Amino acid sequence: MDDKLSLLLQCRFDALTHEAQREVYIQFYQDVYGIVIYMTNDHAAAEDIIQESFLKVIRHVPEITNEQSFRGWIRVIVKNTIYSYLRKIKKNRNDIDSDSVYINNTIDYATEPDSISKEVELKMMEEEISSYLLKMKPEYRAIVELRWKHGLSYKEIAEQLDTTDQIIKHKLHRARDSIRKRFTKDWGE
Repeated sequence: MDDKLSLLLQCRFDALTHEAQREVYIQFYQDVYGIVIYMTNDHAAAEDIIQESFLKVIRHVPEITNEQSFRGWIRVIVKNTIYSYLRKIKKNRNDIDSDSVYINNTIDYATEPDSISKEVELKMMEEEISSYLLKMKPEYRAIVELRWKHGLSYKEIAEQLDTTDQIIKHKLHRARDSIRKRFTKDWGE
């Protein structure tokens, strides 16, 4: 297997050579950095979260033989570590300059205790949907981005792409179906 993280399923981390340990960490870092930096918007915090998550992973590797289940477990560990970080930031929020913390200030944390986990989950879902867009045909991706990101009407998109409203509606419907199917497959109903 080319995936270095799979080595953790085969043996304990401390039993690996120094070079193998380094490769496992680099693979872990590369796999999770994108979502962690997206959620924290702070490189130093991202580094801390990644290291803390990695330590949790290597200390408590479950007895899983399925690599996909293992990756899902890692994602849960990272997500929970991000939750902990955001809770800590929320707790210390009054002591820190609010401009230096990336938290949605429109949420009332006192009335919505699960709002941090909801916010993290929503951002993870957005990240996943963005990755689906990158895998789409360029013509579908362009239509979705023009509609969702730029807020253009069907008519405006049709004019930009020199086509008809009906074709845009049809292609946008197919693109949404494709995203919905991938999302349901990865995240469930």
